Amino acid sequence: MERKDFTINSPYVEPQQYHRYNDETSRFEIIPERRPAGYFLAVPRSSRTIFKPLDNVNAIRKLVREWRENAYPHVTATTRRLLEHWHDNSARMYPFFWCQLEAIETLIFLEEGRANVQVDGDGGEFRRLCTKLCTGGGKTIVMSMLIAWQACSTNGTRNFLIVTPNLTVKDRLKVLLPGGAGNYYDTFSVVPPEMREMLNKARIEIHNWQEMKPDKPDTTSVDKRGPKSDNAFCRELVGSMRNIIVINDEAHHAWRVNPGRKKLTEDEKEATVWIQGLDRLHRTRGIRTCYDFSATPFVPGMSVKDEEGLFTWIVSDYSLSDGIEAGIVKTPRRVTGTNIPPDKKTFEPKLYHIYAEAEVKADLTRRGSREDDELPDLVRNAYAILAADWQKTLEAWREADVPALPVMISVTNSTETAARVSRMFSDGIAGVPGLCSDDAILHIDSGKLDKITGPEADELRKTADTVGKEGQPGEKKCNIISVSMLSEGWDTRTVTHIMGLRAFTSQLLCEQVVGRGLRRTSYDPPESEDGLFSPEYVNVFGVPFRSMFFGGDESTGENDPPVVEKPKSIVKVLPERSEYAITWPVVSRLEYVTRQKLSLDVGSVPELVLEAGSTILSADVAPVIDGQADLEKCSGIDLQRLGESVRLQRIIFDAAGKVYDEFSEQWQKKGVKLAHIGQVIRLTEEYLRGGAVRIQPELFGTDKLRRKIMLALNMKRIIRHIWGHIFSENVDEIIPVIEQGNRGRSTRDMSPWWTARPAYETMHSHISKCVCDSTWEHSEGWCLDHNPDVKAWAKNDHLGFSVSYMFGGKVHRYLPDFLVRLSNGRTLILEVKGRESEQDRVKREALADWVKAVNLVKVYGEWSCDVSRNPADVDGIIARKLGVS
Repeated sequence: MERKDFTINSPYVEPQQYHRYNDETSRFEIIPERRPAGYFLAVPRSSRTIFKPLDNVNAIRKLVREWRENAYPHVTATTRRLLEHWHDNSARMYPFFWCQLEAIETLIFLEEGRANVQVDGDGGEFRRLCTKLCTGGGKTIVMSMLIAWQACSTNGTRNFLIVTPNLTVKDRLKVLLPGGAGNYYDTFSVVPPEMREMLNKARIEIHNWQEMKPDKPDTTSVDKRGPKSDNAFCRELVGSMRNIIVINDEAHHAWRVNPGRKKLTEDEKEATVWIQGLDRLHRTRGIRTCYDFSATPFVPGMSVKDEEGLFTWIVSDYSLSDGIEAGIVKTPRRVTGTNIPPDKKTFEPKLYHIYAEAEVKADLTRRGSREDDELPDLVRNAYAILAADWQKTLEAWREADVPALPVMISVTNSTETAARVSRMFSDGIAGVPGLCSDDAILHIDSGKLDKITGPEADELRKTADTVGKEGQPGEKKCNIISVSMLSEGWDTRTVTHIMGLRAFTSQLLCEQVVGRGLRRTSYDPPESEDGLFSPEYVNVFGVPFRSMFFGGDESTGENDPPVVEKPKSIVKVLPERSEYAITWPVVSRLEYVTRQKLSLDVGSVPELVLEAGSTILSADVAPVIDGQADLEKCSGIDLQRLGESVRLQRIIFDAAGKVYDEFSEQWQKKGVKLAHIGQVIRLTEEYLRGGAVRIQPELFGTDKLRRKIMLALNMKRIIRHIWGHIFSENVDEIIPVIEQGNRGRSTRDMSPWWTARPAYETMHSHISKCVCDSTWEHSEGWCLDHNPDVKAWAKNDHLGFSVSYMFGGKVHRYLPDFLVRLSNGRTLILEVKGRESEQDRVKREALADWVKAVNLVKVYGEWSCDVSRNPADVDGIIARKLGVS
């Protein structure tokens, strides 16, 4: 059975398939092989992207696979024992994920596998190897495996320095100390029992990058000694350790800045301190290998032309998309449509990147804002929707006896905005009290928190680090309002909702923010038959995140040549959605004539009796060979299928046409036959509803299905019976002249076409996409797709539906915007219009006449038309057409 989510691979084996977006079909397709390592770059001034494979990683991945399949040749006995132990799932409660095993195997292969592999460095004197592993993939476990391998191997080292980006990560990585409470070596059985004593001899130092800052001489002090020497610096950092393994966690902060740069950004200053500290360590004590771990190993601000921003020493890659498909992280869900017009430039819904909306950005960057200043309407609206969804999640968790609270996090642009958001919640959001109490709200500035000390800071940090953990200070905190970014290493598993209220200048930043909410609530091995994790989700507002795209931003130089955008989206009929097909007549013109109106005095028509006994309704059939029928293979056929599948009106139409040709010479007039037949159909239906047709035996006629079959079989007889009692009179009416040989068209007839205009996927339309000429049309289409009383709809683009009208002495073609089939069977022609000109008025009159004429024929059902003056009135128009007050 096809899954409706992205989880398609087991987390415990190598990925077997992946999703790939097909630009031609605008849909994802499943490719039956492993996703290549790589990343996507955005094309400047375009919505297109370019896939950049990581060729070296793909080559290493293939070599590691062959090395594994050949039972790890050339490794030491200790390494082989560890590899066997890690693959032995009986040794632990939680098996290691495939991505963790592949990551450590790759690092071992590059040292012990006698691999002839060239890995580019960063320009420094010591060797760097980077493991790219998605958030939630378990980097800390891989670090524990790396330490165990080196510490227990005769060819390894027992000296380790772990460098972290902040105090939160530093505290979390204490699980890598072998003697610490809750250490990972015991929790996950990282080493077999006979190696535990050897592991205990490992010497591990954990430091923040800030501790590598060079000393500045104090000119006010009596002590006139200069900055510390390299020896003194290393002694304080790692004691007497030499031949050191360095592990950089969140290593995207550690990169070499171009030495020619004079004015450094904050990111560049941090990176410089981090790298220069490691350079001093290497000069003095020697770095054996530096192992980098990061989900996003890109230099901040990387552009399309500056691919040096990608770490060139990446040796393994398990991307966020891989993690989603294996179910080891939550699937992020972003807003794809709302009932209001989208952004005029991007055609994205306004909840997609809230901060980028002009009125929001101007308000949130205004100086002098106070916490009691109301937030912009769009922001408050967005929070109300997200809070309502949070409440729905809370109720579901309570019903499932989940003890924790779902968590909402906000990432704001400034302290002032965070204060205003906090105040908004304190004042209360209707119907969602759980987010508004003092116990629920945690207001935190991560940037300042890492710079302050003291008991109050320790308490705040501990509260933030224990959000969602039972019995801990952060247990009841479920509304986290942060400034800029939440600290890296913040590993709360219960995040279900994210709000972004800041500038997002790159997809790298988007992934880092969304990454704060990707950890699963449960990692218990799946019990389903297919062995797949059940998907978990996090709903994201305000973060312009595209989960398949990881690298690059859209900034370019002024002299970059313009990009010529090719048609990138195909619009086509979806045969599998045939129930959403809409049909209409091809009216070549309207004739305003004095015509004959037919009427029937039902009471004057004699009773008609149909004998069921003389009508064959069923029969048995059997195969014949050598002139004999094989009765054992006998089967029955009957007319029940006719009664079930054929509409009685269609039968009346066919019969009326034949009878009309026989008897209607006195009515014959060119171009009006179809109109007359439509009237005959109406009169016949009235006659049948009056019960003037009797079926013998009477018990046969009480069954609705059998009665329908009898009427169908005798329809010509019935129409002949009433023909002489039909009268005509002259009336002024509008007659539709149907195009000869082309009585109707349908959405089925549309040919596929390509467009570069904004378009989005539909749900209840026969056409795959709605292509929008304006944000207003986008919003109207969204409303139609989500209204329960709309059974089918289509944007009138390339369909060929038009109405002729005269204006300025010329014939024009009018193409209304939407065709809509409602739940009562009526077809609504809906036009989207703001201001109306004289020509627009003429168009409306022509359309009203078209509807009146087609309804008179009564062959194509009932039609109506209306004009939407505002996206908010669509539901009201539909309710009016349904007769709902």
